[in-house]
Amino acid sequence: MAGRKFKPMKKLLIFSLICLVFTACQKVEQAKLLTGRALGTTYQVKYFASQDLKVKEDLDSIFEVINTSMSTYQTDSDISKINRGDSTVQVDEHFQQVFKISKQIYEESDGYFDPTVGNLVNAYGFGPEVAPVKLKDEVLDSLTMLVGFDKLRLDNKNRVIKDKPKIYIDFNAIAKGYTIDVIADYLDKSSVENYLIELGGELVAKGKNIEKNSDWIVAIDDPGQEQGERTLQTILVLKDKAMATSGNYRKFRVDSTGKRFVHTINPKSGKAETSSLLSTSVLAKNCTLADGYATAFMALGYEKSRKMLEQLDGVEVYFIYSSGDKEVKVFASEGFKEALRDQ
Repeated sequence: MAGRKFKPMKKLLIFSLICLVFTACQKVEQAKLLTGRALGTTYQVKYFASQDLKVKEDLDSIFEVINTSMSTYQTDSDISKINRGDSTVQVDEHFQQVFKISKQIYEESDGYFDPTVGNLVNAYGFGPEVAPVKLKDEVLDSLTMLVGFDKLRLDNKNRVIKDKPKIYIDFNAIAKGYTIDVIADYLDKSSVENYLIELGGELVAKGKNIEKNSDWIVAIDDPGQEQGERTLQTILVLKDKAMATSGNYRKFRVDSTGKRFVHTINPKSGKAETSSLLSTSVLAKNCTLADGYATAFMALGYEKSRKMLEQLDGVEVYFIYSSGDKEVKVFASEGFKEALRDQ
C-alpha cells in the first residue's frame, strides 16, 4: 500500500525535473547595447542574443580593417596611399565592393554621385586638409579636371588605375553605410536575429525590439530645429531594411525672398551650388545603397532626384525641400508612406 501511494509523486518529481532541464536549455535572449566612436562619428548597436558574443572586440576589428582600407583621415590607409600616387597598392575586398557600388550609383545618377570629388571637398574645407582662404576660379577649374569616377578602374590585381595621377578618391559618402552592412552580416552569421545598428545616423534593422515586443521605431529630424535642439520631423517602422539620411539643413540659409537653401558641391561644375533639397532619407535593401543614393539625391536636387527615383527598384525616399513659396515641404514615396507612423 505504501509503495503504491508514492508512485504518482515520483512521476510528478521526474516530470518537474525534466521541465526544469528543458527550461534551462531554452536560454532567454538578453538585450545588449554597445556604444562608442568609430569612423569619425558615434555608433550604437542593440541586439538580442542568448549566448555570449565578443561583439565589442569584433566591432573594433571591423572598424580597424575598414579604416585601414578607406579612411582618408588615416595617413597610412590604402586610400591615402593611392591618393598620394602609390599605384602598387592592392586593395582589399571592402575597397573593391565600395568601388563597384560607387561606380553603379555614379552611372545611375549621371555622375552626380562621384567619390572623385575629393579634391573639391578638401578645397572647400570639408575634408581632412586645410582649405584656402579663397578658392580662385583657375584653381577651381584645375580641380574640376580631376573629377570623374569614369577616370578610374581596377586592374586584374585589384590595383586602382587613374587616368590622372592627382585624382583624389573619397568614399566617406558611402563608407558608413557599407560598414553597417558589414556589421549586419557579422551579426547574421552569429545567429543574431533581432538587432538595430546605427552609425552616424545611418541605420539597419532586423527582426524586432524584443524588449518592447514591437517593431524597431526610428526617427527623422525636423529641419526647422535650432542648433542644439532635437525635435523630430516624423517617425517610422524600420523592418528588415536600411535607412540613410543625407542633408545639411541645420546649416541652411535664407535668401532675400525668404526661400531656404543649402550649398552642395556639383561634381560637374565643381561649384558649391544652392539646392532647395534640404534633406533626403532613403530606404533600401542595404545601407551601402541607401547611403550612396542619399548623397546622390542631395547633389541632384529635388526635381532631378524625382526623375532618377523612377528608374530605381526597391528604393523609397522621404525628401524635405524648400519650395518657391518660402515653405518647407515634404515628398514621400508610396513605400516610405507605408512605413510612417503617427507620433
